[in-house]
Amino acid sequence: MHSSLPRVAVVAPSSPFPLDDFERGVGWLRERAAVPDDARWYGRAGFLAGDDGARLAMLLDALGDPAVRCLWAARGGHGALRLLERAGGELIDALARCPKPVVGYSDVTALHALWSRAGVRSVHGAMVSAIGRGDASRDELWSVVSGAAPRAWEGLAALHGGAAVEGLALGGNLALVAALAGTAWQFDLRGAVLLLEDINEAPYRVDRMLTTLRASGALRGVAAVVLGEFAGCGAGPDGVTVEDVCRERLGDLDVPVLWGAPFGHGALNRPWVSGARVAVDPARGSLRHLEGLETPHVSGRT
Repeated sequence: MHSSLPRVAVVAPSSPFPLDDFERGVGWLRERAAVPDDARWYGRAGFLAGDDGARLAMLLDALGDPAVRCLWAARGGHGALRLLERAGGELIDALARCPKPVVGYSDVTALHALWSRAGVRSVHGAMVSAIGRGDASRDELWSVVSGAAPRAWEGLAALHGGAAVEGLALGGNLALVAALAGTAWQFDLRGAVLLLEDINEAPYRVDRMLTTLRASGALRGVAAVVLGEFAGCGAGPDGVTVEDVCRERLGDLDVPVLWGAPFGHGALNRPWVSGARVAVDPARGSLRHLEGLETPHVSGRT
């Protein structure tokens, strides 16, 4: 590993991953960063990539190493929320001592929530295994991890209009955002732009999760909602679509609600920076980052 390259710690906080995809993803990262090997990547404990102690130790070791500039998740799936329950305070303390971003999406939404509670920005983008499958956004993702602001999203549909607003971009996978409601780690969405996506959820389940967020008070004070891809979330025999559900469950918040943003579990998962300020303009159907990852950030060749 070339010593002049930024050091990136690959961590496995959630589920096991396909080995071929993972190894191709690590290879792609190693063209751009120094990525040390870790035997714990290959741990297995049922549907988890190792027991809670081993997965937590990976995170804490990476956070505690001042040479590591960024944590990059191997895969999503399930398990990150267990680590918050077990040692959320310890992770917050480690971030306070040595703040650095984490990269990932899906189950990694739980870590984005903790990072936001610590006041540290993070990157919603492809995991290592997704990079290994040839994720179409991986070059832009590396640019964002290196400090550039994500490119603007345009041409989004307005499910509910209103004036242009600014706020911190927060959220991620809807199932995880809803699961965090009522916990010590839930997102503080007051004044925030909430970004949501999901996969393989029937529209009635999306309705249930949005209703949970409404009933918990989690959506109180949100500035706008931007909805990404809901892959595999097609209508059932009743004909109700996820778009219908989102229009009905979010439209009466009387804030801008945009549909069709290019992020999620599909072929195109454009990166965005959790905790960075963004501008949402429903008249233009756009979301624009006003900030990038900034500090801390990885610097290296693209």
